[in-house]
Amino acid sequence: MDGYAIAKGSELSENSNIEIVGESQAGSAYTGKTTAGQGVRIFTGAVVPDCCDTVIMQENTNFADIKATVDKSQPYNITLTQTAKVGNNIRSQGEEIESGEAVLKIGKRLNPADISLLANLGISQVNVFQPLVVGVLATGDELVAIGNELQSLAQIYNSNTPTLKSLLSDLPITIRDYGIIPDNLEQTTIAVNEAMQDCDVLISTAGVSVGDYDFLTTVIETLGQINHYKVAMKPGKPFVFGELNKNLDKPVLYFGLPGNPLSTVVGALQFVIPALWQMSGASVSEQPMPLTIKAKLISDIRKSPGRKDFQRGVLSRDDTGHYQVECFSRQQSHRIKQLSRANCFIVLDKDSGNVAAGKDVVVQPFPWLHR
Repeated sequence: MDGYAIAKGSELSENSNIEIVGESQAGSAYTGKTTAGQGVRIFTGAVVPDCCDTVIMQENTNFADIKATVDKSQPYNITLTQTAKVGNNIRSQGEEIESGEAVLKIGKRLNPADISLLANLGISQVNVFQPLVVGVLATGDELVAIGNELQSLAQIYNSNTPTLKSLLSDLPITIRDYGIIPDNLEQTTIAVNEAMQDCDVLISTAGVSVGDYDFLTTVIETLGQINHYKVAMKPGKPFVFGELNKNLDKPVLYFGLPGNPLSTVVGALQFVIPALWQMSGASVSEQPMPLTIKAKLISDIRKSPGRKDFQRGVLSRDDTGHYQVECFSRQQSHRIKQLSRANCFIVLDKDSGNVAAGKDVVVQPFPWLHR
């Protein structure tokens, strides 16, 4: 603020007179001396002289009445129009941050407020975790890269790779696209071996089931090991987690997602993304775990016990502002248009059966709604 820095020991009651003997500007501090009853003109951001202990806002003086007649090159007097307290309007060195204090903890994801904090402390560089290199590949003779023409009814577009890239775009990682790998043991081995030399994590879609042309699990077991196979959830049951470690100093983590587009999304949200945040160095409080809320179901749900179920729904608020959710009547995993129209998953426990309208259910809003 603009005002006056008043010398120590000065009278600060209303109608007190103060002799102004200099000024302190931002970037140009007053270096002279003052005695009780004196002060210096001070401006926003300026250093308070050591000989002063109080700052008076100019609005609390008669400055407006005398400014037209003041010769700033000479001492002049002001009168206080309000009683002030010693120490008013002074920010002391170290009052917020002490010397040697840790201002950011390991695992903090830097945001604009953190950059402002560091810049205000004159810190131009900090040590950060190196971004993970995450490889993405798709498998299947039937796949065609988007932008190309389908040549037969047996072909479909590779939608999983662009979907994964979009899902992972908010993470502090480097993504490498290894394209489409045909259903061939030799070519799958070559592709995985190449990826494991350059990546910290490898994610594949399709080829992890038990079909005659699903070779990825064989390749993973040859170049590393499978730690987990299949999950009791729907969609996304054929999920593989393992590591590639043959001839490597540091193992490469492997996530094998199903080829079904909906299953890919569910597996990525529930398993891959939380793991990547943790591997990126984010502390638990900084990891954007899937948000879950309670909502009243406004349509019946059909479910058989045995697997955890992620059903697509539309989350909204009723007239009173409470959450409500409607479940799509058809939940087959091939229905990709529904995924675009939905804004949440309705999460049903493994042991849950049919759920009637009016019951409260757990809902997981899609994370991209908060971008």
